[in-house]
Amino acid sequence: MSASALDNKTVLITGGTGSWGMELTRQLLEDHGPREIRIFSRGELKQVEMRRSVSDPRVKYIIGDVRDKDRLRLATKGVDVIFHLAALKHVPVCEENAWETVQTNVIGIQNIIEASIENGVERVVDVSTDKAVDPFNLYGVTKACGEKLMIAANLLSDKTRFVCIRGGNVLGTTGSVVPLFKEQIRTQNSITITDPNMTRFIMRVEEAIHLVLHATEAAVGGEIYVMKMPAIKISDLAKVMIESLGRSDTEVREIGIRPGEKLYEVLVSRYEIRRTIETDNYFIILPQIGIDHLSERYSQEDLTSSTLEEFNSVNTQQLTNLELQLLLSLDGWLEEPRRRSSDMQLSAGADISRESDNESLIDLVKAPIDSRSAI
Repeated sequence: MSASALDNKTVLITGGTGSWGMELTRQLLEDHGPREIRIFSRGELKQVEMRRSVSDPRVKYIIGDVRDKDRLRLATKGVDVIFHLAALKHVPVCEENAWETVQTNVIGIQNIIEASIENGVERVVDVSTDKAVDPFNLYGVTKACGEKLMIAANLLSDKTRFVCIRGGNVLGTTGSVVPLFKEQIRTQNSITITDPNMTRFIMRVEEAIHLVLHATEAAVGGEIYVMKMPAIKISDLAKVMIESLGRSDTEVREIGIRPGEKLYEVLVSRYEIRRTIETDNYFIILPQIGIDHLSERYSQEDLTSSTLEEFNSVNTQQLTNLELQLLLSLDGWLEEPRRRSSDMQLSAGADISRESDNESLIDLVKAPIDSRSAI
């Protein structure tokens, strides 16, 4: 797909009222020229709220559930590109509601595949998660299964192409740890963490969606694109938020790992690294199964000679506390940051000179993304 591949296209976003979906909608409207964007979700209230904040007439709203194949068939008529974001995502909830999770995250994705092929959709993009790698919890197992279904779907159609984009945590999304910590400081003067050594990938939602769109245009179908993301220690996140929002007596309480949680996350496993192509901003994982059109794009010479056994939240770049403070400040999570970015001494090689406070964390840590460059 070319740089203007989404221009004049009809786009369907499942789970489109969440943090990822709203940012994706914003970037599509501002930076691309879609003919129509259809927001497909099952929550009436969320759709009403989004209607109030997004008034562009190109945005349409459809109440529906990915479990309902008939509803998906109707919703995908005339659609060119699908971004599949809908999922049950909270690890403990998925552990306790196992069959509901399977119906949404596995059967739902198969319904997307079948409806897309029936209606001649050009491209389907499944946004996946680091928890799909070496899965330890049901959420990860279902997302790993969803990736397999999506990649194998390229064997079912000559017209519809399917690609996965895998990423880690996005800062401040609904139900995530940053708004939780802020609320705990405000109401309890304490923060609860599960393990002080726990690490997680982290990125701003604007940057994550930028990467999703760039990978969508670069992929040919059958790949798993993996975002290169920095990581943080959860204990460092707690410390930074307490320093800016808490008091001298604000406590950190350790409560133990929750059911299904890992100490660290993996974005490319040791089994995948051998069939992975590394670029500046992504790892591109090629499938184990043979997909004809992929051999026209990639060759054995493209495969990475990385010395990493795997790409995880321990061996990726770790943000310093000052970098993390700036990241939180950019998204407004710190009401009164104690230090301005001009006063910060960042880690060696980092550069904080920027034209505006809205530039991405990738610029901050000297890993810029040029959306116009070839991958």
